[in-house]
Amino acid sequence: MAVVEALIQTETDGSLSFGNHSLAEKAKKEDFEHGGDLYKVKTYAVMTKLEKNGLFAYESVPGTSVTHFTEDAEGVTFTVEGKEDAQLTIGLEDETEYQVLVDGTDIGRMSTNVGGKLNIGVELSGAGEVTVQIRK
Repeated sequence: MAVVEALIQTETDGSLSFGNHSLAEKAKKEDFEHGGDLYKVKTYAVMTKLEKNGLFAYESVPGTSVTHFTEDAEGVTFTVEGKEDAQLTIGLEDETEYQVLVDGTDIGRMSTNVGGKLNIGVELSGAGEVTVQIRK
């Protein structure tokens, strides 16, 4: 399993890993510096949430473990793992259309809302890790 024991960490490739979907009780870590930004993570079996510089970045219900999270001007890419299927909400640009791929399968173009949030469901039950790519 790819749980992040430290709750949040920088990987050797410069990406970010966070979340621990195996925790029975809430755990959080604040003021984690990565790439000049400050991150806060709250995680446990029921929910995982990431904030970047005080703004929403990621949330999953139920909780997930996320590895190799990278973001740039075109979108985000990461690998997600959980015990059961999850609803993911990703913070992106307001009212923007993105192409979404889950484990290499194109699930179509989706638009963010006025707050820049994009919602997708991922099938994790028995799947192990699933790669998500969200690009403009």
